[in-house]
Amino acid sequence: MNYAGFDIVFQEIPGEVTLAINITGCPNNCPGCHSPHLQKNTGEPLDENVLRALIEKYGDAVTCVCFMGGDAEPFKVCMFAGFIKSLRENLKTGWYSGKTHLPDGIIIANFDYIKLGPYEKHLGGLDKPTTNQRLYRIENGEMTNCTEKFRYLYR
Repeated sequence: MNYAGFDIVFQEIPGEVTLAINITGCPNNCPGCHSPHLQKNTGEPLDENVLRALIEKYGDAVTCVCFMGGDAEPFKVCMFAGFIKSLRENLKTGWYSGKTHLPDGIIIANFDYIKLGPYEKHLGGLDKPTTNQRLYRIENGEMTNCTEKFRYLYR
């Protein structure tokens, strides 16, 4: 799995300062994709050493690490989320997937947030009430829809 950079963001996961890692090789090809450059398998290899270095670099300045994509290798995303939890128990993890459902066998306890749903331009993103996408908060092994937080944050 490769990544093409990262950003510190404030709106992908409400209430969190997020290290968003841009995963390449997206197989979804959503029309109107906001990051079409991530559809090609370019960038640098992502591994535990890269993750450790990024987490050490930003330390307590970030409260969440979110994988932006990774649908071509969902079990690696899940493994990396578990690795992050082993490094810093209080660091939250998220995953923005363009799939409508998680693959069987994904360990949701490795995540604090999961976004599901392909981007459909006519329905809008998470901040639109018409969106088909959903952001879920993971607590006690349950996925709770928290998409509406976007509508309050970005009015």
